[in-house]
Amino acid sequence: MRIAFFVNSIKGETVNYSTTHLALAALSRGHDICYLTPGDFVLRPDDSLLVRALTLPASNYKKAETLFKDLQGKETKVETLDVSEIDILLLRNDPSEDSADRPWAAQVGAIFGRLAAARGVIVLNDPDGLARAQNKLYFQDFPASVRPETLIAKSLDEIRSFIEQQKKGVILKPLQGSGGKNVFKIASPKESNIKQIFEAVSEEGYLIAQSFMPEASEGDVRFFLMNGVPLQREGKFAAFRRAPAKGEIRSNIHAGGSAVPIEVNKTMLDIAETVRPKLVQDGMFLVGLDIVGDKLLEINVFTPGGLNNLSQMYEVDFPMSVIEALEQKVEIKKGYRGALSNRELATL
Repeated sequence: MRIAFFVNSIKGETVNYSTTHLALAALSRGHDICYLTPGDFVLRPDDSLLVRALTLPASNYKKAETLFKDLQGKETKVETLDVSEIDILLLRNDPSEDSADRPWAAQVGAIFGRLAAARGVIVLNDPDGLARAQNKLYFQDFPASVRPETLIAKSLDEIRSFIEQQKKGVILKPLQGSGGKNVFKIASPKESNIKQIFEAVSEEGYLIAQSFMPEASEGDVRFFLMNGVPLQREGKFAAFRRAPAKGEIRSNIHAGGSAVPIEVNKTMLDIAETVRPKLVQDGMFLVGLDIVGDKLLEINVFTPGGLNNLSQMYEVDFPMSVIEALEQKVEIKKGYRGALSNRELATL
């Protein structure tokens, strides 16, 4: 089968990204791959949908480093393909990265993903579900029992009032954002720099203020779900703790956090089961839950990262499990001959 990886940009990819290791796993199983970016779709007057797909000069890569070197090299080729020549379109872009400098690109994946799905391509995560999850407001649709107390506003007065009610302080961050950018801990509404913090975060739009959980000082847990259930391989869960660097409140790996092995406990499994129905309803094939204590901080549905860390940590090839699941979806689709919607296929 042919798998297309839709990303923000080729230049922005890294050798450690989960997408790189998913591509490597797909090639190792004999599949064809290509990369797409927001400017690569073409809808012609006859209603045919084409893509300008970037292909690699080889297919027998053994190491992610070699694959990535070729991806960034001059020997890649651009082929114009009818979208029907693609079996799986994996939407692996982060809309928040484009929202400021390239707002036109932020929703391209969901928009053209719908068109691709209508033409028979399996698109994951489901583009209709992703369209509803363009910012962190999507998180509020999940049961309140797994969410910390949260305020969403642009009013500094509202935020001050909320902070006054939170004895342990709050975490303030932009509604539209990712990667730990502009995330602040505020202990009191009387902090001298609160106005400056507010101005910095509000430049990106609405703000989220969440009650601070002391357990967060030890970091959060990234817990992968696939097809609506915890991702496992060889009896090991795809989960690790992201421990923040000294003096940091952010545990994101590219913000200096480190990955630490953990044992998945009942609380984590209960949280996964609580959010499962909505994730399945929305066609979310692969997601990353960020857990602190008995609460969820975020649900990552666009580009959940860490599969490479997990594979190194537990000596288990989690990207291979993802590719095997995609193979099964292609076979299921053949068996049902169009009777299943893209959203239904997404979590089977």
